[in-house]
Amino acid sequence: MAQTKKYLAKYILWAACLLLLAGQLPAQYDINQFYYRGRQALMDGKYAKAIDNFNILSRLDSTSHEAYFFRGIAKYNLGDFIGAEQDFIKTLTINPVYTGGYHYRAITRSRMGQYENALSDLATALELRPSYTGLYYSRGVTYFLSQQFDQAIADFNRYLAKESSDPSAYLNRGAAYLYVGDTTAALNDYNQAITLNRFDAEGYIRRSRILHLQGHTEEALQDLDVALEVDSTNSFAYFNRALIRHERHEIEGALSDLNRVLKDDPGNALTLYNRALIYSQIGDFRKALDDYDRVLHINPRNVLAYFNRASVFLELERYQDAEQDYSKAIDLYPDFAKAYMNRSYVKNLMGDQKGAQTDYKTAQKKVQEYRGRTDDTSMVAALADTSGRFSALLSLDANFAKQDFNDELLQYRDIDINLKPLYQLTYSTQEEQVNALLEEQFNSEALLQLQARLPITTRLKAHSTAEMSHAGNRPLLEALTQEAMSTNSAYLWFAKAILERDQKQFNQALEDYNQAIELAPEEAIFYLNRGALHVDMIDFLSSLEENVQILTLDDSGTTRARVQDRNIRSYDYNTAILDVVKASMLQPENPFIYYNLGNLFCYAKDLPEAIRQYDEAIKLYPHLAEAFYNRGLILIYLKDLEKGCIDMSKAGELGIADAYSVIRKYCMEE
Repeated sequence: MAQTKKYLAKYILWAACLLLLAGQLPAQYDINQFYYRGRQALMDGKYAKAIDNFNILSRLDSTSHEAYFFRGIAKYNLGDFIGAEQDFIKTLTINPVYTGGYHYRAITRSRMGQYENALSDLATALELRPSYTGLYYSRGVTYFLSQQFDQAIADFNRYLAKESSDPSAYLNRGAAYLYVGDTTAALNDYNQAITLNRFDAEGYIRRSRILHLQGHTEEALQDLDVALEVDSTNSFAYFNRALIRHERHEIEGALSDLNRVLKDDPGNALTLYNRALIYSQIGDFRKALDDYDRVLHINPRNVLAYFNRASVFLELERYQDAEQDYSKAIDLYPDFAKAYMNRSYVKNLMGDQKGAQTDYKTAQKKVQEYRGRTDDTSMVAALADTSGRFSALLSLDANFAKQDFNDELLQYRDIDINLKPLYQLTYSTQEEQVNALLEEQFNSEALLQLQARLPITTRLKAHSTAEMSHAGNRPLLEALTQEAMSTNSAYLWFAKAILERDQKQFNQALEDYNQAIELAPEEAIFYLNRGALHVDMIDFLSSLEENVQILTLDDSGTTRARVQDRNIRSYDYNTAILDVVKASMLQPENPFIYYNLGNLFCYAKDLPEAIRQYDEAIKLYPHLAEAFYNRGLILIYLKDLEKGCIDMSKAGELGIADAYSVIRKYCMEE
């Protein structure tokens, strides 16, 4: 009893200090402090931290256009173009003559493919500030991206007339010259860029590609070697050197370079695809399959990956798998004559003579249709041509690379994406309580009353099993156990269960939650926590069986994943759902209850109902970041990219850094 009172006294003292601190904070707010912290975080590349500071600044002074402007820049650097554009719109709403707002909104819109809007913004910026030459640079880039190469060259000329020592402008103008077929002018610009900055690898890489096109392979390799001397971590240089080495039949060197790219970026789809092709060519089919599997996990709509993986299955005499991959390639592109032809061959090997004949006739028909379209020179037409080569390594500027890899070497990565966990009342340290004071918080009288009745400091938060284990709480747990047994207080049993859950004592925690609910059946949070505990127990059990159930965004898995799917158990979330539904009946104004229901219905594979529950949670509390994140994941999974990416942007703004990984993978395709 005395020990329990000691702990209670300590927590009461902490609470008093926190209340005192909370009362003093508004008076101590220094707007300039958040402004300068945010600017410094921007300069240091700590963009999420910058957003946090500008969030506070915008709440303290909603008329500060700079708060939204700099937050927009931070979002842009995190790849959140939707969120950045919205912040620049707010900037210009507050200050309609702010040149920087038009300039950066134009840059953002250009990256989003909104070239006309971007050019309109740049025109407005030039009217406001015609002497700012940087605007010509940005407009040159926009013209380039919109494939208006002559206009791009003209704007880079205007910029270079005033800023003749900027190597990046020569690199960009050189690229524009290359697209209009003037390789001599392009080479001259790349030479000038290198002269101005011999320590920038980009100039050597660009020049090497022209030299390679001109047949000067040795000189091209020398440039790439120099690029890697300048920057030994440059993935583009390794990637391009691998292509040239493969062309020269230097297989070991090519593999070495591709391996070096993958060392820094293990989920790089384009590099994995090329390495798979090389492994296939040298007969290392197992490694080739591994790489194709990873490519298709990252980008399940990659036609050529299915097509080439099928050829590996053929070599391994896995005819059924080969047929499935050819079928998938055909599903993705029904005019793929070569896939029909190869599937015909596989069906013949499997004894399906009728199916083989049907596929063969279809292939011949597709070829004749293609040959009749003599003016069609696109990649789509090439896929219908049986004479086309589909085993060549893909370069960054190949048509297929632009289409399926978004012309970005580092665009597609293998990212582990899970729902954010359930909310529940958890044990909270003094430091966590202090940090929480600066955050947007949901105020609930019922929740505050419950927390006041508990002998431990608590916080309602999304808390996964990975965050468990407060080993130092064991003395407190022992004291609570003695006190709960002597007083039979619902709130002591509940507090005890919270600590037991943190130490993964799931069965004992469940017993104590049951006891607390029996004594105080009107407490909604008791049911919320017990429902979350049921999910914790399922997660723990499934992790032991290596069957963790998550929302998988790529709705077409690899062959290996399909085999594993047959063994995955179906878990029953009804008990958890019933508990949380009961909580919603007792406390219908609590947004976290509906958030948890959203998760539970998602786990139960009822995605429309999950979205409805997240909608309700956000309606009740528009600052619930995890609800935006999880709803965004589901919308992206359901192919509603526009709404899903808007949700991700909001989740990132509200502090979920993982949102930017999802944005980079799913929301940056042009």
